[in-house]
Amino acid sequence: MPRTALTRDDVLDAAAALVRQLGPEALTMRKLAAELGTAVTSIYWHVGNRESLLDELVARTVREMGAIAPTGRGPLDRVLSIARAQRRMLRDRPHLIAMVHERGLTELMFLPAQQALVHELHDAGLRGARAAEALRAIEFHVIGFVLVERNRERSPAQSPAEQDLWDTATAGHDPALARALAAPPDPERLFTTTTRALVGSLLCV
Repeated sequence: MPRTALTRDDVLDAAAALVRQLGPEALTMRKLAAELGTAVTSIYWHVGNRESLLDELVARTVREMGAIAPTGRGPLDRVLSIARAQRRMLRDRPHLIAMVHERGLTELMFLPAQQALVHELHDAGLRGARAAEALRAIEFHVIGFVLVERNRERSPAQSPAEQDLWDTATAGHDPALARALAAPPDPERLFTTTTRALVGSLLCV
């Protein structure tokens, strides 16, 4: 079968995949051409030089983060869906998000998700300063949670490890608590629990 002609989106998809896996330093036009099985000149023809390519990856990331849409019936579920989507996208794109931040576009990137949150907060009856405080609390929680997750994943091996520190004595003579704290945390469950508690208290539900 004849090979399908290379498109600009093909180049951007491959470049984004390389940055996600290895970081922007690993993205060279030669490596990208090798990944796509094409000539370097073809890459330049589709996306210009490397800086133009990086700029387009940043613009694309901003657009993707802006595509977050709520799901669910009530304000609580819809706010939770926005928070989950935002966390997932931040975790999936750490290098791309860092590139957005370096170009001073972080606030612009977060604006659509924040506007979606504002809509849900208004539907829940929050307006003015109360809505602003709720919005910031949710955003600080989501972004802070992701930062803690990444810090735990990248931290050097701890000695003593967390599971070695918790026993009946350190857990206030609560053996069930000691066992639970010695086990590795479940980030998905923890995020849902903490976000639901936070949003529920903000919406008074």
